[in-house]
Amino acid sequence: MKIGKVIVMVVAVVVLTALGYGLASWFLGKPDQNAEGATQLEQTLAQLSSDTAATDGEYAVGDRLSGNADKDSKKATVFDPAFPELQWDNLMPADWDPMAAFRGLNIAELQDNDPKAQEALEKMRKAWNDAPVNTAYTGKKVRIPGFAIPIEQSEKGVDELLLVPYFGACIHTPPPPANQIIHVKLSEPQPAVGAMQAYWVWGELTASKFSSELGDAAYLLSATGIQPYED
Repeated sequence: MKIGKVIVMVVAVVVLTALGYGLASWFLGKPDQNAEGATQLEQTLAQLSSDTAATDGEYAVGDRLSGNADKDSKKATVFDPAFPELQWDNLMPADWDPMAAFRGLNIAELQDNDPKAQEALEKMRKAWNDAPVNTAYTGKKVRIPGFAIPIEQSEKGVDELLLVPYFGACIHTPPPPANQIIHVKLSEPQPAVGAMQAYWVWGELTASKFSSELGDAAYLLSATGIQPYED
């Protein structure tokens, strides 16, 4: 994949799926080029979605899980109240700017062989790998829905996984910031955990850096429970 397209794809995934479409024009170059940049982002996401098969036809690249917050109380899954639901956006400190690496950068003008494109990508990757945690939630018991990426497996099943907020993260798209990836250690091996399957996971959340080929996590969840997510 060409470097210019990688940058556009990274920004598209974060802005349009994690931070909201309204920010798309906020970081793009000059004001008179915002519309063009936003269109490019939309086209990139559309291409990603069309190129990637959804799991069981349920999810497309960039899809997020609503959790119980947006569900009628009669349809919401009942959990132990000792593990309150945590929203992914709350894992990012309120004063942290994930788009700081792109300030003043006009993505629409970057060429695939432009050294500035490589420099911007490396700067962004470092900033995102070092993304700070929200200490308000560390040391707390939480419950959170996400998509699983198994990383450690024994004869009895999956022992560890990465949990990400949207479908395709770290596999079909570049990894999100480290504070949007949770390293999960399961109390008991799970015999059948597929890549990009949706789960509820709960346990104690702590700040702990974890690096892998798929992405860097800023949080560790010592999980006492896991179950498939149902809409």
